[in-house]
Order: sequence, then C-alpha cells, then structure tokens
Amino acid sequence: MTEAVPSRATLAHRLDDLPFTRRHLRLLTGSGLGWALDAMDVGLISFILAALAQHWDITKTESGWIASVGFIGMALGASLGGLLADRFGRRQVFAITLLVYGLATGASALAGGVAILLVLRFFVGLGLGAELPVASTYVSEFAPARIRGRLIVILEAFWAVGWTAAALIGYFVIPASADGWRWAFALGAVPALYALIVRWGLPESPRWLASRGKFAEAERIVAKFEADAGVVASPAPRSGPTRVIAASAAARLSTLWSTEFRVRTLCIWLVWFCVNFAYYGAFIWIPSILVDAGYDLVRSFGFTLIITLAQLPGYAVAAWLIEVWGRRATLSVFLVGSAVSAILFGTASGEAAIIASGMALSFFNLGAWGALYAVTPEIYPTSLRGTGSGWAAGVGRIASIVAPLLVPSLLVAGGAPLLFVVFAAFFVVAALAAWGLVDRRGQALDDR
Repeated sequence: MTEAVPSRATLAHRLDDLPFTRRHLRLLTGSGLGWALDAMDVGLISFILAALAQHWDITKTESGWIASVGFIGMALGASLGGLLADRFGRRQVFAITLLVYGLATGASALAGGVAILLVLRFFVGLGLGAELPVASTYVSEFAPARIRGRLIVILEAFWAVGWTAAALIGYFVIPASADGWRWAFALGAVPALYALIVRWGLPESPRWLASRGKFAEAERIVAKFEADAGVVASPAPRSGPTRVIAASAAARLSTLWSTEFRVRTLCIWLVWFCVNFAYYGAFIWIPSILVDAGYDLVRSFGFTLIITLAQLPGYAVAAWLIEVWGRRATLSVFLVGSAVSAILFGTASGEAAIIASGMALSFFNLGAWGALYAVTPEIYPTSLRGTGSGWAAGVGRIASIVAPLLVPSLLVAGGAPLLFVVFAAFFVVAALAAWGLVDRRGQALDDR
C-alpha cells in the first residue's frame, strides 16, 4: 500500500491552522537576527559618513555616492534575489546573501580610499538587497494565517534592534579613535559567520517545496511543526484556485503586469519607491545634518541614538494594529504620521524639539515599514511571491540611490525645512497608493 501524497492545498491549510510553536519562534528569531545584522550595516554607514567627512575630508558629493552605491547594489540584489528565491528556494538564497554582504562589510574596514570603498559598498548592497525581501517571503510562508501580518511586523522590528546596535557602535566606537569607523565595519562582518547557521539550522519553505513538486520533503517539515504543536493533520484541503503561474523568470516578470496583478504591482512599486526615498534620504543624513547644525560628532550621534529607540514602540503598535485595522489602513495611517513628523523635524529648533520630532518620525516611519513588509508578500501567489516582493524592493532601491544624492542639493536650495517637506510629500503619495493593494488579513495565502 503506497503512502498518500499530500496536496499543496492540504499542506497550506495545515500551516495556516497551526498555533504558534517553538519552531515558529526559532524560525522568526533566526530570520530576525539576519534582519538585525542587515539593519546594523545600513545604519553604520550613516555614522561612518559623518566620521569620514572629518578624517578623510570627503565632500558631501562623495558622501552621497558612498551611501548611494550601496543602494545601487541593493536594487540589483533585490531584483535578482526574488527571482533566485522562486527558482532555488528561500533558505539557500537567504544564506548566500548574508555571506556576500558580511564579507564585503568586513573588507570595507581595510579600505584605503574612496574608490575601493565604493566598490565594496556595492557588494554589501548586493547581498543586503537580496536578503530582505527573501526573508519576509520566507517567514510569511510559515506563519499561521491569523497572525501572519503580526509576525512579519515583528520580523521587521528586528531592524530597530540592528539600527540601535549601529547607533551604539556609532556613539561609543566610531568617535573613540581615527580608526573607529574601521572597527565599526569589522563588527559588520558578523553576518558572514551567521550565514552558516542559517544555511543548516532553518528549514526550507514547505510552500515553495510543494510548488516545485517536492511534496515528501514539504510533508516532513510540516509534520515536525505539527508534532511540536501536538496537533493531528487535517486531511481536508480548502477549496481554492489551482491554476499554476508560469515558472520561468521571464514569465514571472510578465505575470506581474497581467490583468490580475497590474494594479497591485503598480501600487506596491509606488509605495516602495516613495517610502525608500523619504526614509533613506532622511535617516542616512540625520547625523550629518545635526553636525552641520553645530552639534559635535558625539552629541549628534547621541541624538540619533535616542531618535532610533523610538523605532521599537512604532513596530509594536503596528504589529497590534495590522491584525485589527488590516494592512492598508495601518500602512496608510503610519505613512500620514510620517509625513507630519517629517515637517515637524525639518522645522524644529532646539534640542527638545529635534529629539521629540525625530522620535515621532522614527515611530511612524518604522511602523509603516513593518506594515509594508507584511503586505508585500501577501499580494502575490507562492510561485510569484519572491519575484513580486523582490522587484518591489528593487524599484524602491532606485529611490534610495537617488535620495542621498539629492539631499545636498536640497539642503543648499532650502535647508532642512525644504528637504523634509519633500520627504513629507513622498510619504503622502505612498499613503494614497497603499489603498490600491490587496488586504489579506486573516486569509490564507494564494498557493498557486
């Protein structure tokens, strides 16, 4: 008697109905630590730029390129990472991307000039850009339907942990000596070691395995989660669509703009572009803007550390609201809050006003990021999820390339008030575009 082979619908149904288990926690923590290390690397460059302006006497244009070249790598990495994740699996690509950017970050500590630093920052961005959309796709495919959005926001909250670590390194390590920035880069090499843990310690996505016809392996993984929860598998699959999305890279890219997906693709690309422009334009430059305002390096880094701490409650509130209000409403409200906070920060004068408005900007902006990462993988089916998420992130990275380069010109034209009004306008556009997305709060993922 042959053993019955589970269907994709049955496996998906069983994953969606599971309670939150220790295996979910291990997977969330493992992915989240990788996410935090990514954030630490991105955050470090904002502090390092301010230090290099003093130690290497680099211009604002050179600073802008050092920031932007990493985002050029991120744009390419995000686009390729999603395609590779749909072809070769989530876990494999996740581990490789950590290895690439971890090694490049460590090598940056040895850079002797701007040219070699630019090359290394490109490779850092290549790995980093591919990792983020792959990680959110990976976790979303394991998460039970009723708490999927909340878990993705918690995953994104690890970004605040990493950025806070960067702020601590920026405050204590970078100003300590002329080579403090080199030690900061050396600490960023930790992901190279962590990649080995990810590769061998976490399971592949059962949804992806099933989409590739590897039902036996997918069944073993789902069964382990069920055993951990003490539940018995339900044999009855849910009814749902069975049409399979085309599997080649070219076909997947074309399908993003098919009649079914074109509106959500246009809107998610617009949201990603606007949020990236405003976030990276602001947060990469905040330490340098504070230095230009007359605060010394240590004091400006201290302000940035305090502002960064407001990210955590932003994520916490978004994680709660996303399962109460839904994805679109939560994302839109936090984006509007980001717009108001940006205007207040750009016009703030005095330490108290700078810190308060900066904390508000951190709170709303990072809460919006949490909601954005939650909704992005949900709007596409399994066979298209990595590609759709990766290309949305890739388009967003185009904005993160442009924004740091435009900041110096905007500062010359109208100072911080003009700069942050522009950021506020981008947040408003993103808030409007959010209403063109599909909201799957509490619903099963599309497993075509």
